[in-house]
Amino acid sequence: MARTFKVVQFGIGPIGQSCLRTILSKGPHIDLVGVIDIDPEKVGKDVAEILELDNPTGITVSSDAEFVLTATKPDVVVHTTSSFLARMYDQLILCARHGASVVSSTEELSWPYDRHPEIAEELDRVAKENGVTILGTGVNPGYAMDALALMATGVCNTVHSITVNREVDAGLRRFPLQQKVGAGISKQEFADKKATGMFGHIGLVESIRLIAAGLEWNIDRIEEHLDPVISSKHVVTPFLTVHEGDVAGIHHHAYGYDGDERLLTLDLKMFVGAEDPRDAVMVDGDPPMDLVVKGGIFGDTATVATLINGIPQVFDAAPGLKTVKDVPLVRAFGTR
Repeated sequence: MARTFKVVQFGIGPIGQSCLRTILSKGPHIDLVGVIDIDPEKVGKDVAEILELDNPTGITVSSDAEFVLTATKPDVVVHTTSSFLARMYDQLILCARHGASVVSSTEELSWPYDRHPEIAEELDRVAKENGVTILGTGVNPGYAMDALALMATGVCNTVHSITVNREVDAGLRRFPLQQKVGAGISKQEFADKKATGMFGHIGLVESIRLIAAGLEWNIDRIEEHLDPVISSKHVVTPFLTVHEGDVAGIHHHAYGYDGDERLLTLDLKMFVGAEDPRDAVMVDGDPPMDLVVKGGIFGDTATVATLINGIPQVFDAAPGLKTVKDVPLVRAFGTR
């Protein structure tokens, strides 16, 4: 018999709004009971108005998270507010203290133990005290460059090394992502943004740590590099223009070493005008594995799917802070 989960959506930027559409499409499987966002242009409006739907939902957007969580008592919160854990982990704690499990798109939450060990410890403690689960997931990190690689090793007797390549045409993605990869800016602007340490893809190091933990590999050194992809042509997207010689996006790659031995290679190219988008996982093992997703995994849709499909996972999981290696294999639910 199908279960029904009471769900609150926390954060309704582009990804959050897509989550809302999917939640509303899940019929008896998900009951949307509340929506939280701080944008004054959205607060007080019916969800239908935000999503430009014909019929009102009867659910209005509120900026008062405490009130919404107290009034609705959700089973699970779908959380989509920030890439950076230090900026919003108090939101996760609030949800946990109201007895709600959380599935979040926060990239740093996918493997928080190295970058934010104290926050990770607090999240795990609060989640266990309140009998709930907190999970960071998404398409990347959370699937394309880590969970998919781990799953590929499931038929291997031995594994020597893993290489993951992901190439994304950012011109097909949402405007915030095109901004995130610096599409249309100059080389100097790219250098300035890179110097802040908060530019480019967030989560590549987390993916390396996640794979290594899943395979119980020792990684004592990680190299990370972020370079601009310079456009060789004039490209126009629905949101911006990239001229020849401008930055089209990023080439972000990282390597995980045990001593002098390179065990993990993660290579991400995300730029406007990419002509060969794909996701590829190569396992040097017995037997070897060579997986390719032709055309690539479309991130905007897939991110939403991983979050919504994570609802039963966090509801059923043991309490605490979890990663995608700790919960069952992600799979679609509520599709029929």
